[in-house]
Amino acid sequence: LHRALSTDPAAFQGPLDALKAKEGYVEQDEVALTPETPNLDAICAKFVDEHRHDEDEVRFVLEGAGVFDIRSRDDRWMRVTVEPGDLIVVPKDRHHRFFLTDEKHIRCVRLFQDASGWVPHYRDAQG
Repeated sequence: LHRALSTDPAAFQGPLDALKAKEGYVEQDEVALTPETPNLDAICAKFVDEHRHDEDEVRFVLEGAGVFDIRSRDDRWMRVTVEPGDLIVVPKDRHHRFFLTDEKHIRCVRLFQDASGWVPHYRDAQG
């Protein structure tokens, strides 16, 4: 039997709060990208180049899907497709990139240790 996943983030707030307390995430928001999102191609273009952040990148997927390519410690790509119900944590300072699937739709809860810390540092710019 396939059980439908709730798209209401409140249904998952208890486990998200536990993760926030354990890992020191202090801010939470929600982001959605759809084919109707203004400037979708420009927004997505910021994610496709390899980059890292000064804090973990945490996403809990409510709707849609996306693809994270993450660099392993031995410099190989690891591809992770995320779908509703998936939680992904890309560790701080880990190079990665992100793509939407062909449906161009994803809705996620994001957790932050410090909202100002989620700034991309592009690998090519680091030499």
